[in-house]
Amino acid sequence: MSLYSIWKEDPSQIRDKRVDQIIGFAGDGNLGDKNTAPAEFRAFLARIPSDMLESYALDCLTTSFRDSGLALQDIVNEIAHRLGFEVEPGRYRGTQKEIGHDGIWRAPDGHVIVAEVKTTDAYRLPIETVANYRRRLMKAERLIDEASSILVIVGREDTGELEAQIRGSRHAWDVRLISIDALIRLMKIRQELDDPGAEARIRSLLVPHEYTRVDEIIDLVFSTTEDILEEGAEEAQRDDAEAERNGEKKKRETPVSFNSACAERISEQLGVDLNKRSRITFADLDANVIVTCSVSKEYNDPKGSGYWFAFHPHQLEKLQQAGSAFASFGCGSPDQIALLPLDFLEGELEGMNQTERENGDRYWHIQISKEGDRWLLRKRKGEVWPEISDKMLLRQ
Repeated sequence: MSLYSIWKEDPSQIRDKRVDQIIGFAGDGNLGDKNTAPAEFRAFLARIPSDMLESYALDCLTTSFRDSGLALQDIVNEIAHRLGFEVEPGRYRGTQKEIGHDGIWRAPDGHVIVAEVKTTDAYRLPIETVANYRRRLMKAERLIDEASSILVIVGREDTGELEAQIRGSRHAWDVRLISIDALIRLMKIRQELDDPGAEARIRSLLVPHEYTRVDEIIDLVFSTTEDILEEGAEEAQRDDAEAERNGEKKKRETPVSFNSACAERISEQLGVDLNKRSRITFADLDANVIVTCSVSKEYNDPKGSGYWFAFHPHQLEKLQQAGSAFASFGCGSPDQIALLPLDFLEGELEGMNQTERENGDRYWHIQISKEGDRWLLRKRKGEVWPEISDKMLLRQ
């Protein structure tokens, strides 16, 4: 039984174990360039929650075991994958014939990062050696000079000596430096966003820049804030409209957030293992299933309970990438979830209300109402409102 199969069948066997113990469950139990364990270990890392990745990284940095540096290399590469890079794992140990990079990270815009992972900066990093990896990759036509760089990832934040070493080298403009802790924070930020543009700006921070002008950093801060607050702002607008109808002033409440709880229920319903990929998107890589989980609190409606959601084109595009896809909408709590197959929702979008922002972006309004025992998907005036009672996951 593979490592991931053990995890999927009984997570309790694995969740509290250290990463060195986890490696013992994989293949022949040893990480090596010709061993069977790495493939199982990497497949397992790709399918576990991000908090476990963080815990395993800490294990590698605080616990002395034989393959700690090799395990950290795989963990860092998985973090890069969750930041939207296409990752090619490197060798654990270099040879004269093989290029000894720790990973090649390809961004969607074509930029390529050659990664070098170090558990400590207690010794001088041979920058020239890493630069030579990059030159050999260019010679092999696997990357080009103007669209590639080096990223050094170290296991601590106190990197003053290493920074000085890089600044003093002739490769300073090709190299960026980040701690494991900061890289994990970027992964967490990415996981709480649902904006592909913000994801691209996060990746850009890992590429060498001359930061006399700090516009790109400011853009990232604002885009991150906007994405996190977007749902709250839309709920607030709905609150204001409701209060106005009732002739009262209503104090704005904190936006609801039970997306992950909805994903857990849907996992049980579909018999899959959904893991969080962004604030709204969850996926099971093995089953090729993607689900978006949007949530709304209950709003007053003349005919019964009403719930309101925003559905964005980039969410639709993400769902279209999967073999099996659903858009789910948590109505007030995880006890009431509309689980809409993608082909059904696509057929109804044309009749939905839309909002266009000043920047030209559009999104659909998904409105769900409960009238007695019937659940309805509301559409524009004059459109037929389909009943979706048979698509509801209800818990009494």
